[in-house]
Amino acid sequence: MNFRLIITALTAATVVAGCSTSSAGPPVPGLAERGSTMTTATLSRKDLTTKVSLKGKVTLSPVFGLVAPVDGQVRYLDVKDDKKGTPTKPTRVGAVWAAGKPTHIEVPAGSTFSGRLVDDKATVTVGMPVVSAKFGGYAIVADIDGAQAYALADGLGVVRAQIKSGPGPFDCTPLGTTAALPPGTIPDPPAPVVPVAPAQGLPTDGAAAPAPAPQQPQQPEQDSRTPSESTGMRLVCVPPAGTKLINGAEATLEVVTAEAKQVLVAPVEAVAGKQGAGKVDVLDTNGSRQTKDVVLGGTDGAVVEIKSGLTGTETLAVPGPDLPAPKQDGAPGK
Repeated sequence: MNFRLIITALTAATVVAGCSTSSAGPPVPGLAERGSTMTTATLSRKDLTTKVSLKGKVTLSPVFGLVAPVDGQVRYLDVKDDKKGTPTKPTRVGAVWAAGKPTHIEVPAGSTFSGRLVDDKATVTVGMPVVSAKFGGYAIVADIDGAQAYALADGLGVVRAQIKSGPGPFDCTPLGTTAALPPGTIPDPPAPVVPVAPAQGLPTDGAAAPAPAPQQPQQPEQDSRTPSESTGMRLVCVPPAGTKLINGAEATLEVVTAEAKQVLVAPVEAVAGKQGAGKVDVLDTNGSRQTKDVVLGGTDGAVVEIKSGLTGTETLAVPGPDLPAPKQDGAPGK
């Protein structure tokens, strides 16, 4: 027997076995099943301040809108062109009539009438823009997108402004409405009444009376005002007097829309939806999800108010439920 060959073969087998053992690392951990909840969250109560942040610019003589104060019929007044400059007192421009009573519409002091936004005697609803006005000085104008418009729909609270590399923060007084404005119209002044010449008596000799000299119609005085152009949704606010402003300078506005005390809140990551109706996934003791409808309130960006739908003792899945995908043409939604 060739012992040398046997020893060589055993040595080679040992080397191969050693390599195989050393190359096999620790087992690969299994992946969690799709839809498994990796994080949970609980509800709590806290004071909540709802804020909206807007980007704006310092603007000279911006246009803003005034809205119908009540439901009814709008009736405009003939507003004269004030050639003396910017009015120092409010200017009454019309009223909305309801149940036989007028609710007056006035352009505030420091601003001028800039146009009618609906037809005279039109039926209007509360909050509908009916008059445009132009502020006589510097203000801050911030554009608003659709989502921000609904966040601001319940009214503006405190507005704070900060000029980039400039003054601030300071309180900024909002003007008018945040709604988009159609083009304004300024009616033509009424035509002057042409006086009628008195009738001439017939002459005693029977001759025909001379024809009266034709009256020259008076030309109506031209209105120098230019009606306002249409605008998108935007917020216009006025800084305190004495604030140094430069036209076109960038600014940031922070609008407090609501404040609530000790309301039930959930992390925004656990909630689907932002305004009004929303959904959350509630976990039972076995870790199974159950999607529930909730009514949402304000948010500060970190938490959102849960107005109804939960008791406050639930455990929520994070992330929250996915909203259903939009339906494709001819295909049912998922």
